[in-house]
Amino acid sequence: MVKRLAALVVAAATLAAAPATARVTRIVIDEVRPFVEPAGSGAGAIAYEQIAGRAFGELDPAHPGNAIIQDIGLAKDADGKVRYVATFLLVKPRDMRQASGLLWHDVPNRGRVFPMAPQERRFGDVMLASAWQGDNAGATAVRETASVAGMQWLKVPVARGPDGTPVTGKVFARIVNRSGPGSQPLIVQTNPVPYKPIDLRPAASLLTSRGGEDQNGRVTDEVVVADADWRWARCDAANPFPGVPDPTQICLRYGFDPARLYQVVYTAADPPVLGIGFAAWRDVAAFFKRAAADEHGTPNPLAGAIRHSITRGISQSGNYLRGWLHLGFNRDEAGRMVHDGLWPIIAGRRIALNFRWAQPDGVLELYQAGSEGPQWWLPHPDPVRGLPAAGILDRCLATDTCPKIIEHFGSAEVWALKLTPEWVGTDARADLPLPDFVRRYYIASSNHNGGAGGFDTSLPGVGLPTSGPACPGNNFGTGVLPANPVPHTQTVNALRVHFRDWIMKGTVPPPSRYPRLADGNLAPAHKAALGFPTLPGLRPTIPEPDFIMPVHDYDWGPEFNALDGSGVPSLAPPRIRRVLQMVAPKVDADGNEQGGVPVVLLDAPLGTYLGWNVTAGGARPFHQGQICNYVAGMIPFARTAAERRAAGDPRPSLEERYGTHAGYVAAVRKAAAHAVGERFLLPEDADALIRAAEASRVLR
Repeated sequence: MVKRLAALVVAAATLAAAPATARVTRIVIDEVRPFVEPAGSGAGAIAYEQIAGRAFGELDPAHPGNAIIQDIGLAKDADGKVRYVATFLLVKPRDMRQASGLLWHDVPNRGRVFPMAPQERRFGDVMLASAWQGDNAGATAVRETASVAGMQWLKVPVARGPDGTPVTGKVFARIVNRSGPGSQPLIVQTNPVPYKPIDLRPAASLLTSRGGEDQNGRVTDEVVVADADWRWARCDAANPFPGVPDPTQICLRYGFDPARLYQVVYTAADPPVLGIGFAAWRDVAAFFKRAAADEHGTPNPLAGAIRHSITRGISQSGNYLRGWLHLGFNRDEAGRMVHDGLWPIIAGRRIALNFRWAQPDGVLELYQAGSEGPQWWLPHPDPVRGLPAAGILDRCLATDTCPKIIEHFGSAEVWALKLTPEWVGTDARADLPLPDFVRRYYIASSNHNGGAGGFDTSLPGVGLPTSGPACPGNNFGTGVLPANPVPHTQTVNALRVHFRDWIMKGTVPPPSRYPRLADGNLAPAHKAALGFPTLPGLRPTIPEPDFIMPVHDYDWGPEFNALDGSGVPSLAPPRIRRVLQMVAPKVDADGNEQGGVPVVLLDAPLGTYLGWNVTAGGARPFHQGQICNYVAGMIPFARTAAERRAAGDPRPSLEERYGTHAGYVAAVRKAAAHAVGERFLLPEDADALIRAAEASRVLR
């Protein structure tokens, strides 16, 4: 039994004796609105409502459950407590007698709340989303009240020295693929960098320009921009260089070259204590799950109705959940397990949150934290980075507060979101074991969070545009290939039912299914090892050994705790000690990945579905030819044998594979029956896919 490992993990054992002090002291309901069912959602007869509000909480920084929060001791009020305000959104049956007893606690993604699934409303489930991100830049900016349609925000204090003086430190920011004479903002993902310079003189900062950098961290043609040639300022045609002073913009005397990247290092002050977001999210969950009312008598809208809870987060917010669990926050200060289940979705790293100057909006530009320390569940050594044996579950194993876990991924997470060390460690020598309360599922050859689905979406000129999609991130560029349509929707519908039944009834979900070294389905991430074919529209050497986005072993400085992703980084940007070897799933003769769960469009393919894309040039040339961050592409099959021979395409055409439209529909029926039999497709979704195939233009 995995829980016997708890005896080996002693770091969190002192939590058992700690008093319960942290709590939500007050909630304020700002808006109540009926939930209007979208047309055709089929959610059923249960009437729902939405409630938006704010939770006011306080923390004892000395409590062992909070002491791990970086700088919490520098954020105290005069009475020694640390306070926060977090917005929340509830989606619930108007009549709670119709509620199922299950709460889904969703982690907002950069302030956004994903819609509650119609399937969950048919069940009578409740959804809670509450704020965790306190850098208050862009979408997470603090507002006066909460609203049903608004973003979620968390208000946290900043760290101050023991004598009240400002806390300062070095931070960095980057400007990429920007052109023209005007000024440019400092952006991380699509939000402003949350830290501003305290000194606007160019001599107090360092601005450099790069002609190139690759995924292995090699930098070319780096030069220092002279102090006389730039300013912290906003400039445009009406306000030419040196412009109007502005700590959020950089103005260049000669304008920005889109073929170059610009990186600035500067001194900032007043870092918000972002790790409070872990404790606030924990305590808001505990309040809505168990409290009758707040300390002022305001009733909990869910009081007495919740018996089970599952928390989930997608992408950035899934990384948040992995970090939240790793630092021990699934145990409230009364010693109780907060959530019964945890579902990190398309997320194989840990959020970069609990250290000073963190940028939780980060999306894997060259120097972004989040892959430090163990990304795997059970204790395992890290000889490549010289770290001791550890795992994400260490603290919850020590306190018997580990939830049941489902995680699922697509191919984009392998190729651009640094996933596979979670499977095979940093040395990539062997598959790492999973505990019996964790299920892992892989949706092969798919985009980040899945594609548009359907069948015509794989046909050039019939479904989606053939022009490439935008590469996610900070103005990264555009993909050469059209978007990959392989969906996650139907698989997720099945996993949702399995997770509910696992938590509420004890029904065990299907065994984990993902590529393994032991099965021969994983190999070093390059063309020869993976068996990737040479396909039209791609350079013949792709994917090269340096194409995948790898895990970098960063040196953030001596005050940074790489094991926990905590502390104070003193190197901006960090040094790259080494680049880890990455593995990826092997592919079949078409270039489609092997080793995942059954998916109809993959088992009745209409093309090669890639977990990656290639960045085009054009107006955003800096990453040209490199991986297009975490967006996936596809290459359709030719319709006829003559067409494929003319294109030099080694893959059989649609006619050679299926013969006719009816032949393709038969292939879809067979694939759907297989997926249903393996419990990864619900019967009603199978019927819908077959109807869609019958109505499609495939081989019409």
